[in-house]
Amino acid sequence: MTSTSSQARPFRAVDLGTLAVIAFSGEVPDGDMPYLLAYSLGDGEGGPEAATAAIEQLLRNNGLPVGDSLLDGTRQPSLPLTLLVEAGQAVVTMPYLNAQCVVPPEWLAAVGERGYAYFLFATRAWPEAEPGRPVEPESLAAFAGNEEILLSAAHVLLPAHSLRG
Repeated sequence: MTSTSSQARPFRAVDLGTLAVIAFSGEVPDGDMPYLLAYSLGDGEGGPEAATAAIEQLLRNNGLPVGDSLLDGTRQPSLPLTLLVEAGQAVVTMPYLNAQCVVPPEWLAAVGERGYAYFLFATRAWPEAEPGRPVEPESLAAFAGNEEILLSAAHVLLPAHSLRG
């Protein structure tokens, strides 16, 4: 008889590969929604599969559910995930992750109106979206709107903070 170990695999940050965040906004019934999409390029030691496992473990370790449920971080002040919006940039911080990206003016307006952004952390790698290179809107829509990507991601309403208070 064979058995599997019930011990959790230790988290290896190196398996995450290059992590990136991209900001965009989209029209929803009550106005513009500011979105932040975090993803890995899948270029870590173990490739895309190891990146997926590492991201899933990172999210689980930080109490962020994966799937189609939306975690309302505006009601959870102890959430280990933060968003700082300052000087035209968004900075997302959580254990093993500190990413920042330049945000477009319409994103800033939407986050200013709402006070939060919809944060989507994809567990699947997106190697085509290299940091510093423009992402075509069609490519973004195909990745961020893919049902498999959405059902395997963490979804969080993340309150926006600024240095001004």
